[in-house]
Amino acid sequence: MALKHFRSLTPVFAATCQRNVFGQSIKATLLPIKSYSAATGGEDTGTGQTVVTERRGSVVTVAINRPEVRNAVNQETARRLLEELEAFDRDPDLNVAVLHGRGGNFCAGYDLKKLANRTAPPKLEQDVTKGPGPMGPSRLQLSKPLIAAVSGFAVAGGLELALLADLRVVEEGAVMGVFCRRFGVPLIDGGTVRLPRLIGLSRALDLILTGRPVGAQEALAFGLANRVVPDGQALEAALQLAEQISAFPQQCLRADRSSAIYSCFDAPSFTQAMQHETDRGVPVLRAESIAGAMQFTSGAGRGGKFS
Repeated sequence: MALKHFRSLTPVFAATCQRNVFGQSIKATLLPIKSYSAATGGEDTGTGQTVVTERRGSVVTVAINRPEVRNAVNQETARRLLEELEAFDRDPDLNVAVLHGRGGNFCAGYDLKKLANRTAPPKLEQDVTKGPGPMGPSRLQLSKPLIAAVSGFAVAGGLELALLADLRVVEEGAVMGVFCRRFGVPLIDGGTVRLPRLIGLSRALDLILTGRPVGAQEALAFGLANRVVPDGQALEAALQLAEQISAFPQQCLRADRSSAIYSCFDAPSFTQAMQHETDRGVPVLRAESIAGAMQFTSGAGRGGKFS
């Protein structure tokens, strides 16, 4: 499912550096950090909002804003997360999104207090092609990179949201795990699909069957975490990574990303995976590769330099 949207207007500013295909700095400028709500189409101050977004040039941050419940997700939050990530994917001016939680925790899963107050299970569209998952965006197949900045708890459905991301930047004190194991709540937001593909079936079953907590260093060793950073620095590190990725030629980057995901999840054979790679890659040669090769021959990026 391909998706792209967002227009915003807020007065905060941040320094950013534009880079060429080889990562070299080409100019420095100040770009506005803009808070925006896809739901209302206007400025988002964060007051009373369960999800808050900020636009920083071609990068957007999407924050779960329920710190009083460790950012556990209710139906409203799930709906807003879906709206904002769909909006990001539709917007041609945005290249990368960063998902995080406010107040020291990424997400503690679905709000079980809300579930406990119901006399019957919530209605859920069982055809995954026709409706969202309980956590909101978990059934999406985004066309552009998503980075999770993980602090505190990323457990149960919160772990599943982190698995939706392409990359996970994890703080040293963060805890991940299938904590819902204890309460008979199943993984129905992609946890049993994405986790084995990311870290292998044996390790995934260790986490799924025991529900045990996993720290940052073990997550890094597993491949569940891509970067480990000091506490309090996940969002900043994720933003730096997002800006680096956003500076690369985007048609090429998205073609390679699409091919990697297709080969992992959808390709029925090696041959068809190779064909998909070729079909996505050939148009890039004319669109971006010739210009990149000219930059290289002029001396850019020699010796593997990115800056």
